[in-house]
Amino acid sequence: MSAVLLAAFGWLVPGGAYLLMRRYLQFGVFAFVVSTAVAAGFALQGGCRWPDPAELAGLDGFTALVFKIGAFTKLLAGGPYLAARFFGGSSGFLDSRLHEYGSTLLLMAGIFNVLGVASALDLRKERRW
Repeated sequence: MSAVLLAAFGWLVPGGAYLLMRRYLQFGVFAFVVSTAVAAGFALQGGCRWPDPAELAGLDGFTALVFKIGAFTKLLAGGPYLAARFFGGSSGFLDSRLHEYGSTLLLMAGIFNVLGVASALDLRKERRW
């Protein structure tokens, strides 16, 4: 199985790379962790939009870059993030008082998903030898 297919399916379906490798326990763990983090993030009204220039006004270049990287990292959560966004997740970048907790959970979901894909690809590499 190609590494690109594993990475793409692992991004779209959290833990999906493990599913294709028939490692069902790891698939279940990553699917549960990423999906729960996305659900909790949206329940706490975490922002899922790209920051508008008006929201970044007054910030220095590095801080604005950090905000943009954070918005991109949320996208790395894959399918659950895209589904929640499609079905009307949070409407703003800074929407409520709890947006920081929700945004942090969405960031964590993206990072967990990337770690799951990287771990599966590393396991695939070890299997070949």
